[in-house]
Amino acid sequence: MSPINKKTSVIITAYNEEKRIGECLNSLQIQDYKPIEIIVVDDGSTDKTVSFVKEQKVTLIQSNHGGTAKSRNKAASQANGEIFVFLDADMTFEKDFISKLVDPINKGESKGTFSKLEYVKNWEEPIARLWNYVNNPELPDKLRVSQISETGEDFRAILKSEFDRVKGFDDTGYTDTWSLARKLEYKPTNAPGAVYYHYNPSSIREVFLQAVWIGRRPYKFGILGDIITLIRSFFVFSILKGILLMVRKRELESILFQLVYDLGISYGVFTRVLLGKKKK
Repeated sequence: MSPINKKTSVIITAYNEEKRIGECLNSLQIQDYKPIEIIVVDDGSTDKTVSFVKEQKVTLIQSNHGGTAKSRNKAASQANGEIFVFLDADMTFEKDFISKLVDPINKGESKGTFSKLEYVKNWEEPIARLWNYVNNPELPDKLRVSQISETGEDFRAILKSEFDRVKGFDDTGYTDTWSLARKLEYKPTNAPGAVYYHYNPSSIREVFLQAVWIGRRPYKFGILGDIITLIRSFFVFSILKGILLMVRKRELESILFQLVYDLGISYGVFTRVLLGKKKK
């Protein structure tokens, strides 16, 4: 006998995502999974994100800019599903993505899942390719997640009861999604066949802003980790890394990309250490 589908709440946080949010929601509206509710938390956007969301048949929650962890926790507190699915506003999905993602949970085989089939949506853009080469150098082209392990760091789907048991995400900034696995003391398992797509930064401005957010994460070894990160991001090393990347991948934008990326990382470290900033 087929398992009964648990009601699933899809939670999306959005901060200045007017370029992508419409495409994301359109691909969720045609999911073949039922029953499902879609909740968008606008994290204090200053662009037209809210206007785009209001045109969709979804639940909109608005909040001041407080970061992804607070936004997700707020939405979870108002969600009605037995399963929570956490997604980003710059993602799109195959029609059966939610079905495949939560299938192991509905079958009682897992309490939480992720998918290894996460592809770069805009691979044809040079900056998007360079983002992958720098952040995921070991991966095959177009993929964003390691294919080696059957467990991950980020829960894409999780039982509400498990989420509530550890009181949701910790507000740690860029690494907040890793906090569930740490507190639960187990990792999400792979959901076979759950295919989705994620936009990489595709402009120099997007690269800088995303790198700043990454730089604001806490590093191993505390202040020593911060110092090591700043040294590795020094512009001389950035130029050398950019040259090597250009030779290896034959991407003309490599040096500029590496300089901007490392500048963003350094700025992120400084603003976290000196000003206590963690969010985007």
